[in-house]
Amino acid sequence: MKIDTLIHAKWIIPVEPENTVYENYSIAINGDKIEAILPSDAARKKFTATTELNMDQHALIPGLINAHTHAAMSLLRGLADDLPLMEWLNNHIWPAEQKWVNSEFVKDGTELAIAEMIRGGTTCFNDMYFFPDQTAKVCADVGMRVVVGLILIDFPTAWADDADEYILKGEQVHDTYRHNPLVNTAFAPHAPYTVSDEPLQRINILAEELDIPIHMHIHETAFEVSQGIEQHGKRPLQRLTELGVVSSRMVAVHMTQLEQAEIGELAKLGVSVAHCPESNLKLASGFCPVGALVKAGVNVCIGTDGTASNNDLDMIGEMRTAALLAKGVANDPTCLDAHTTLKMATLNGARALGLNESIGSLKKGKQADIVAINLSQLETVPMYDPVSQIVYAGNREQVSDVWIAGKQLLKDRKLTTLEYSRVMNKAKAWEKKVKG
Repeated sequence: MKIDTLIHAKWIIPVEPENTVYENYSIAINGDKIEAILPSDAARKKFTATTELNMDQHALIPGLINAHTHAAMSLLRGLADDLPLMEWLNNHIWPAEQKWVNSEFVKDGTELAIAEMIRGGTTCFNDMYFFPDQTAKVCADVGMRVVVGLILIDFPTAWADDADEYILKGEQVHDTYRHNPLVNTAFAPHAPYTVSDEPLQRINILAEELDIPIHMHIHETAFEVSQGIEQHGKRPLQRLTELGVVSSRMVAVHMTQLEQAEIGELAKLGVSVAHCPESNLKLASGFCPVGALVKAGVNVCIGTDGTASNNDLDMIGEMRTAALLAKGVANDPTCLDAHTTLKMATLNGARALGLNESIGSLKKGKQADIVAINLSQLETVPMYDPVSQIVYAGNREQVSDVWIAGKQLLKDRKLTTLEYSRVMNKAKAWEKKVKG
């Protein structure tokens, strides 16, 4: 059978079935989909490929899914470090955004973020930022998979003046890209403390009509919760639940302030939680009770947050932090094993975004979003368990090749659809502007 690409690998880690590692297997790609996964000897007999690759030092995994980003904020990386969340936001980030954010800023910042993400093995990201039309266009042009957040916030910004305009512009972005195979959308109300009841109720109805997720920061800090009680007489999660926004469409980001009853309610309602451990640690926001959420049956995925509060988009590093932090918080070394952590960074992210039928695992018929990790390096030998090595010892520099929808976007560590020097030069030009 004639196909486009045949990759022979030392290990294939499909994520589905769970806890599975195939050794000396191959993956066949035809068009944008996975045609087959089978032993290498059988693959050589069955397929003739336009491109055939031997990766006998590599593990192939599903593309990593970054479940929460602010991609364009890459241009603000390191601008205001070592500060509490509200001081960081109110006194530094929001003023900088007011001064600098425009369509060009978002285009250039998103290109920088995508370049970093592809080089780290991320093939899909769930974004929340201004000018989502620019984010969508960059992704479509580059070949990156994205869920673009249709941002909503009560106050005026460079993107929109009021709730009506945010929602109208969001719907226009959705309509423009609804048939694009790489660009999906989600409503992205910023947070309970920045979005009032009426706009939330409106987007809840629209999300049902358009069949898209709702992506929102919730219970990020203790201050947010106490402020919600002071202003509304109830915890933010309770307020959102009463408004009908908390449902299986909800991707609730951070969730560091949760009571046991709330965890049970999240499981019951089918809410997904996007855990951003490094951002939470850096801003001292608190600890998401990941072990308790997983035990309760909540779908937990992993995000990096933006580089202004992380300061990177490294999902391999984020997996390790997530696993170690969960063990420490739960006082249980078994509560988040390597396989579960990898699933959180792949299939669970796809489930949260409503994309698990097409991405998140390596399976016949799914999109060919594939990452090759070279495990032959000094830092990841000897080899007893490739999944443990990736999660606990691997690093993003070991990502050698990346495919999205069957198209190779990283080849031997080189970007194929973005020009490295151009992205670098634009980032440095913004650095000069912002520094003044």
